[in-house]
Amino acid sequence: MGSSLGSSIITSLNSGLTNTHAYLASLYPKDGVTMKNITAARNDQTNYLTLNQSFASYLQNNFSTFDKDGDGKISSDEMNKFAQTLSTSGISKNELSQLASSGAYSASSISKILENFDEIDKNHDGRVTNAEIAAYTSNCSKQEKIDEYNYRKATSDMSVFYGSESNSDVSDYSILSYRYKNFNK
Repeated sequence: MGSSLGSSIITSLNSGLTNTHAYLASLYPKDGVTMKNITAARNDQTNYLTLNQSFASYLQNNFSTFDKDGDGKISSDEMNKFAQTLSTSGISKNELSQLASSGAYSASSISKILENFDEIDKNHDGRVTNAEIAAYTSNCSKQEKIDEYNYRKATSDMSVFYGSESNSDVSDYSILSYRYKNFNK
């Protein structure tokens, strides 16, 4: 999992949703972004190349989340507030799952975050932020390098496996030492 994966998902989600909302608002300047208008735009073949179906689907499936005042429209103000919350507070496990099912991202990209969600969510608020994802992926990369170094060291220095005859200190015993400890007594 690359260190930019999480932040790119959150940033792209924000960008995709606000751009899709703006496009829908431009199609329906009189009525606004209503559930009916989102459905009509998704079914209109002339929007095939310009409307991101994944983000339109996400807006449609989460309409009540966006329409905070319950007036039947997602206003620009409501969209901006959601985008700001997403940027500052992060994204929930449920939102990530819905994002994956809408097709906006490959399931494998999101599944890496979902599989490790509880570990990534350091403050346990049920949301992961760019900073939490970046810290987690950085720690994973660091651990991967440590493991790689230890593997190379083990394969280049067989004393790690077989032990060193020059020292009888317990800390220098090899991985196989336990087999021979009782044998020499």
